[in-house]
Amino acid sequence: MYKKPIVFGKSTRTAQEAADSLGCSVAQIAKSLIFIDDSNLPVLVVASGSNRVDEKRFGLQKADADYVKDKTGFVIGGVPPWGHKSKIRTIIDEDLANYEEIWASAGKTNSVFKLTFEELGMETRGEIRAVK
Repeated sequence: MYKKPIVFGKSTRTAQEAADSLGCSVAQIAKSLIFIDDSNLPVLVVASGSNRVDEKRFGLQKADADYVKDKTGFVIGGVPPWGHKSKIRTIIDEDLANYEEIWASAGKTNSVFKLTFEELGMETRGEIRAVK
């Protein structure tokens, strides 16, 4: 599914920067975070911008910048929820369902696109879970 991005002249790398640029709540930002599981495989957690992921709940550790770029093709702060170099197991924060519209990175650290929780689920085929 192609979604038209909005490109800003400033960074939208963090959830707060994206929310400030859009004039929406931080919770409406769907931040794409890459973690590593016990088998050294990438796991994408698409979390509400206001939530901190409980890594221990899922047995994950944060990935470094090189790992993220290698596995997704994108830099940290620009990782979209889909369109990665390879298929990545995805977990979607159930709290994102509370919003009619959410915003995600469009692949660069200064671009975002609008989508719905339903579109996020359809495109990623992610498992919906509590992440905090």
